[in-house]
Amino acid sequence: MAGTLAKHPSANWTRMANRLQARLATLSRPATAFTSQPEPRTIGSFARGRQLVAGTYLFAGYLVEAQGDTRPIWDMPTPSPEFTEALMGFAWLDDLAAVGDLRARKKAQDWTWVWIERFGRGRGPGWTPDLTGRRLIRWINHAIFLLNGRSSEQSQAYFKALAGQTRFLARRWRSAAPGLPRFEALTGLIYAGLALQGMEGHVAPALKALSRECDRQVDAEGGIPTRNPEELMEVLTLLTWTVHALVDADHPVPRPLTAAIARITPTLRALRHADGGLARFHGGGRGLEGRLDAALVASGVREGPGEGLSMGYARLSSGRTTVIVDAARPPTGPASARAHASTLAFELTSGRRPVIVSCGSGASFGEGWRRAGRATASHSTLAVERYSSSRLATATGHRGEFLEDTPGQVKVERTADQVGIHLRAGHDGYGRTHGLTHMRRLDLDPSGRLLTGTDTLRAFTEDARKSFDAAMTRMQLQGVAFTAHFHLHPDVDATVDMGGLAVSLALKSGEIWVFRYSGKAELTLEPSVYLEQGRIKPRATRQIVLSAKVMDYGHEIGWTLAKAQDTPLAIRDTLRDGDDEEDAGQG
Repeated sequence: MAGTLAKHPSANWTRMANRLQARLATLSRPATAFTSQPEPRTIGSFARGRQLVAGTYLFAGYLVEAQGDTRPIWDMPTPSPEFTEALMGFAWLDDLAAVGDLRARKKAQDWTWVWIERFGRGRGPGWTPDLTGRRLIRWINHAIFLLNGRSSEQSQAYFKALAGQTRFLARRWRSAAPGLPRFEALTGLIYAGLALQGMEGHVAPALKALSRECDRQVDAEGGIPTRNPEELMEVLTLLTWTVHALVDADHPVPRPLTAAIARITPTLRALRHADGGLARFHGGGRGLEGRLDAALVASGVREGPGEGLSMGYARLSSGRTTVIVDAARPPTGPASARAHASTLAFELTSGRRPVIVSCGSGASFGEGWRRAGRATASHSTLAVERYSSSRLATATGHRGEFLEDTPGQVKVERTADQVGIHLRAGHDGYGRTHGLTHMRRLDLDPSGRLLTGTDTLRAFTEDARKSFDAAMTRMQLQGVAFTAHFHLHPDVDATVDMGGLAVSLALKSGEIWVFRYSGKAELTLEPSVYLEQGRIKPRATRQIVLSAKVMDYGHEIGWTLAKAQDTPLAIRDTLRDGDDEEDAGQG
């Protein structure tokens, strides 16, 4: 969770309490050995591990080059609090363990024991419940990797540091924000309680607390308040790790944990594109490579997505094509701290190739990109007069900006018949500002080769028409301008055809899709960006934009996205429609 270390006035007391409890916890009697050790389940990247060994440190979108520099990472200048947070969470241990050679192990050991020496007594910025939970899980998962060749004195320091962090979590997990941070804290506490000698007493209260969080945070449809697909995947991952650790230790598994896993898994399958990545909405990305497949397999739940909404998203899937639509009200209050104004936006993937996308979260590229990524125009949906369908506002006493003035109503109907899958949806997010309701109709044919769309803006009621008239007056009766955006993945090669009436989209797989439109509008191909966490800078891409004006209480534009050429069979992407993630994860 980026931004845990960012300072704001309301966090002063919490930060001071964390530091005090961290120092007190490290004075307690240390653990001396493992009673049981969970099997390592965290998945690292061999490529990222090799970069770390070579002295290329890329964390939270910031790059520090240190080739030939033998200093530990803790001595390097840190470019941002998010960079420091990524270091303090120790997720990089997964990557070094994925390499697993002598150089990678030496770097992992050196960095870990320097951390113990400098920060293990409760000092430094890494003593927050979520980071401590994340760190404990990695230290326990990779204990053999870390302790190989260490002296008795070093092993004692390691176990003492583990015990101190465990006691800190037992005292401070309640201060973690509800949601993913608290799941991380409690999972780390359970891991340590099961694994460390003398820490067994922490397991039962932590399991009771985690059970309550499952009931409170995971709703009946398997969703969480933030509606962030990547966060939901991380919650499932933590729950499956916990369950497997309990089973390995011959400890009973509380029913709320297995029930939450059973609710979440079908929802995540609904949010999984044909290419294996997650839909990128409300601050979430595609997910770390392999993490989603591993979580779905580990869940043991085979149930697929249902026909209704999943965490507020509608899924249309035919042939090799998936379409995922944000079809519910956005989060509000604290749950909206990373949420986007993306109502009725969609993403389309063909086989293993994303075609229509959202720009994504710009949080790792600075404040300007963070705000830009949250705007409606950064999603594949319709924006009125450069307004967003929900507006941002700074919340008193909280870091960042929450969504406010969100759509009051989002109505949706999904049906299927012999001619395809149909979605009818609408929201009133522009009602107060312009008197207009946005309605979107999507139809995907049974072969997955044709997506037909209609976007309509209309003032339905007398009050709505008065608001529209006021907007027209502001515009000097020149009409209320709107734009429909279709952001393209960077790998899509787009060309305007037919004298500006169509756009040809060539995918690297050899497929060609053609975008056409109908109605009174102007088509342009404009610059866009693709924002991915872990990259140094945004990737340049393009977007199709349909521009028009509402002149008389309503306007409608139609468009189609049709596959004009298939991928040649000789180079067809390997994942076929209907393949399970279990199969994909083995390749």
